[in-house]
Amino acid sequence: MTNAEIKIDNKGIMTITVDVNKEFGTSASGKTVTIATTRGNKGVGSNKAGQEVFVGLNVYHYPE
Repeated sequence: MTNAEIKIDNKGIMTITVDVNKEFGTSASGKTVTIATTRGNKGVGSNKAGQEVFVGLNVYHYPE
């Protein structure tokens, strides 16, 4: 993960924290500037039923 912190508390509430002031270069296509990414779907914990929970996150902006 780049510039993303993902937590699941004991109540099952997921919190995603991203610093939107950071940038990590242009995307592969060059159409956007990456702010945060999980680089695909990542397991981040389990729900009450014991099933693994996955997140796919991309945060970006368009270049000026």
